[in-house]
Amino acid sequence: MLKGDKPKEIFIAGADKVFYPATVKIKGNKIFVSSKQVKAPVAVRYQFSNAGLGNLFSKGGLPVAPFRTDAWELDTSKIK
Repeated sequence: MLKGDKPKEIFIAGADKVFYPATVKIKGNKIFVSSKQVKAPVAVRYQFSNAGLGNLFSKGGLPVAPFRTDAWELDTSKIK
């Protein structure tokens, strides 16, 4: 379930590995993501930053843990 007006901290990327904020629709227990900037999605990340505060919760009221669907090497060169 969602707490708030719209889902936060969900990003989507194509094969170029560039992540964009996702448009999200929740139907039952499934989350559908898309973005006009990503024509062929291959990866999704949720709450995947040090400062991210997500707002997805289980039906029991517990927060959904951060996750990613990709196994790409992380670029930490821009972290300060």
